[in-house]
Amino acid sequence: MNYLEKLLKGVEIEWKTLGDEDFAEIANSGRRPVKASERISGNIPYYGANNIQDYVDGFTHDGTYVLIAEDGTASIENYSIQWATGKFWANNHVHVLRGIGPLNSRFLHHYLRSVNFIPFLSGGDRAKLTKGKLVEIPIPIPPPSVQKKIVRILDAFTELTAELTAELTARKKQYNYYREQLYCFDKNVVQHLPMGDESIGVFQRGKRFVKDDITSNGVPCIHYGEMYTHYGTWADKTKSFISEELVKRKNLRIAEKGEVVIVAAGETIVDIGIGTAWLGNEGVVIHDACFSYKSQLNPKFVAYFTHTKQFHDQIKKHISSGKISSINAKGLGKVLIPIPSLEEQERIVSILDKFDTLTASISEGLPKEIELRKKQYEYYRNMLLTFPIG
Repeated sequence: MNYLEKLLKGVEIEWKTLGDEDFAEIANSGRRPVKASERISGNIPYYGANNIQDYVDGFTHDGTYVLIAEDGTASIENYSIQWATGKFWANNHVHVLRGIGPLNSRFLHHYLRSVNFIPFLSGGDRAKLTKGKLVEIPIPIPPPSVQKKIVRILDAFTELTAELTAELTARKKQYNYYREQLYCFDKNVVQHLPMGDESIGVFQRGKRFVKDDITSNGVPCIHYGEMYTHYGTWADKTKSFISEELVKRKNLRIAEKGEVVIVAAGETIVDIGIGTAWLGNEGVVIHDACFSYKSQLNPKFVAYFTHTKQFHDQIKKHISSGKISSINAKGLGKVLIPIPSLEEQERIVSILDKFDTLTASISEGLPKEIELRKKQYEYYRNMLLTFPIG
């Protein structure tokens, strides 16, 4: 705050609204939605409420603009604000505007990311920011020199975050490539067996419980929906618990240490089949939309295998589709898995563990670094953009 006070010492802050045409231009008239089936492929970004949805031929705008979601923002609390430069196509789910005169567009972009949009929204479940409400949003107008200094500071943080994000994307591609390569074995050299072959493994389906059964303590449990959002390739503690009394009364299924929990149902076929090696010291209750897989193989070796294209290409033909897609133990059991020596399994797991930490860990690696930089940006943005009113 000392820096902000020095920056603003003797400076008057004007407050205007986005509807003031001397300070902001709303360029919504050029927007045009186009169905995906009717878009002509090209290299011009096609913007929706939250991100670039496609690349098309042609454009609706050319210049430097701030895009504000009109409806369909992914988060009401963290409202969607995008930055677009050069030629781009805007559909009707974003407001298109820019600063004019003394209002720096980049300053406007940073400031809008700090605004609480909730009081300006209408429409219930699908919150909408109408143009009538957009023009009421107040905007501070410090001197252009002050705006430039603030932009320079905040851009430094966003550029660093962008660099880290690009690095993470590159490492994920590298990770996916090596994971596929590490599971490619010559079938004449390394034996491949069906996962359901009793000589290597056994599947056991979980038993049904509902989200209302979940508590904050008790016996560790994994609900199938958490497999997509919370668990990676291995875990030794759970997000959820269930009462011991319910476990006994319903005779719920428990996966023991060293077993792999595999999800067997999901809204799309992409969701199905991912596995998490359970390494906790006590057993974990599993939902009936999951299987536990007990085998003589390294559990992490199996879990990483369930994330490969090789695995998913094999299970596709065994998935039954409907409102919810699913697979049974018979279908999973037909998947051929390579069986190298235990030493080779450990070597592969060791390599993939390093990649997994780098690309997925929220306590280590690039995701943690990106999250820290985002928080740092938010801290300084809020500090630098909190102006006195009146």
